Amino acid sequence: MPPMAPLPLAQLTTLRTGGVPARMVDALTTDELVATLREVWASGEPWLVLGGGSNLFVGDEPFDGTVVRVRTEGVERIPSPRPGLTRLRAQAGHGWDDLVAYAVAEGLAGIEAMSGIPGTVGAAPVQNIGAYGQEIVQTLVEVELIDESTGEVSTVPAAELGLGFRTSVLKQHYGSVPARPAVILSVTLELADVGHVERPIAGEQLRTALGLGLDDAVSVAWIREHVLATRRRKGMVLDEDDPDTYSAGSFFQNAIVSASFARTLPDECPRWPMSPDLDAVLVIPLSAYDGHIPPTVVRESEVKVSAAWLIEHAGLRKGFRLPRSRAALSSKHALALTNRGGATAAELAELARFIQGRVQSEFGLVLQPEPVLVGVEL
Repeated sequence: MPPMAPLPLAQLTTLRTGGVPARMVDALTTDELVATLREVWASGEPWLVLGGGSNLFVGDEPFDGTVVRVRTEGVERIPSPRPGLTRLRAQAGHGWDDLVAYAVAEGLAGIEAMSGIPGTVGAAPVQNIGAYGQEIVQTLVEVELIDESTGEVSTVPAAELGLGFRTSVLKQHYGSVPARPAVILSVTLELADVGHVERPIAGEQLRTALGLGLDDAVSVAWIREHVLATRRRKGMVLDEDDPDTYSAGSFFQNAIVSASFARTLPDECPRWPMSPDLDAVLVIPLSAYDGHIPPTVVRESEVKVSAAWLIEHAGLRKGFRLPRSRAALSSKHALALTNRGGATAAELAELARFIQGRVQSEFGLVLQPEPVLVGVEL
């Protein structure tokens, strides 16, 4: 597809920062997306794939390369080999929340707690998005992707994506490159076909967030409606009239720390045990067995701690901003760095570094950014 007149990335990212790229191409079909990526990769020039722009923090300087906008759309309902389940295959450029709305309307459960998360379907597995106890790893079957190293298109099972807490082998972490540089073309999820009946909710985190008791029964539509309301109260649903939503969502990840380090934090700091790593199955050859079995190694589970709590208790309240800066913490949520109107990437980076420094000084850990940083240093 021929290139279009480049738009400033500040117009295409939810943090509203970023200069004008040298070249911009809209890919409306999978074939166009594959052809464009192969062309760009063959040229060796810098490149950036852009979906909804909700998980990017882009610097102020012009981007000296090609921005490929993924605008492929469509959802296909396909049978599952397992009874009671249905699969949905969605194109990478499809809006994530549009997919959730479709699933809920069809009476399919498994992603309703992730209502209101901005961005596109293709970005969801890269980040292993999640909310209120649901993560895409729980429902993801496979992705279709194109590898940068070969230009080949393949279907990859979810088990090969290294999905963890807000990470995958496809994610470009701050200061590193992806373990598998590739671009997702489509995503297949497997959801429970529960219809529109009311039923008890298994997840404690979701029940707590929505004020539900163990035996309270609700429909998937009720969950979506109330999750959206909860996210709006936190400024986490995009709204042109609300500067608190001019953000990349949670800017810092909740910290994953050892159980021993977690014990050094104040008791009031919210924390959630992560699933412990299970020992590998011990196999002792019969010829070597002497009647003695080594004792089981007991490992303490790692602990996820609340980054928002750490920020606020380092003395940085909601709405905090540095003098003369147009960047500020959201007035509704201490984890969101927001552009209050015309803020540069430099102003947002200055605030992010200040927050990191305060939390490290107070609690001894460095918060890590959640968005992908392009042309920005923290």
